[in-house]
Amino acid sequence: MNRSKRKQEIYAASARLFRKKGYVAASVRDIAELVGLEPSSLYSHIKSKEEILINICHDCAELFAEGMEMILDSEKTNIEKLDSLVDLHIDIAYNNPSSVTVFNDEWRHLPSQELSEFLLKRKDYEDNFKKILKSGMENGDFEQMSLTTTFNIIINSVKWLHFFAKKLKREAFEVKREEIKNFIRRGVYSS
Repeated sequence: MNRSKRKQEIYAASARLFRKKGYVAASVRDIAELVGLEPSSLYSHIKSKEEILINICHDCAELFAEGMEMILDSEKTNIEKLDSLVDLHIDIAYNNPSSVTVFNDEWRHLPSQELSEFLLKRKDYEDNFKKILKSGMENGDFEQMSLTTTFNIIINSVKWLHFFAKKLKREAFEVKREEIKNFIRRGVYSS
């Protein structure tokens, strides 16, 4: 992710635009206008709108992968790991709301090769998340439930946060964090 400041600005503006209009409806002209460039000048920084989408999705996937790796490599208990995973999702939603929107919704427009790689990364992340849940169920930290159901309930509990990330002050967002974590704890943690 070592990019020029201008390229980072283009990616950030594009993520906001894709969030607002959707990838398909957003044009290169729209992106250029947002960053104060002529469309022809924009191409001196990027190859295509598709390149932007690929990089936004890849960058967001990397944030989740790096977070997962740190959590897996830690000496934390399963309960602490799950808590850290929820925090990871909440922190990424707060700090990168537009990128998360693209990551969650616009990835479907990735070209086939990049789409395959992206889906493999998502599957790897999901498998690691489920390993933590399974380990917690096996040692009695978590209730015995379907891994798929448990995973999806947790993910959907945090998936919507990026819509409100910048609308809420940090303090209000932290209240949401605790509400969500308490909700998940009550549903997953063994009594």
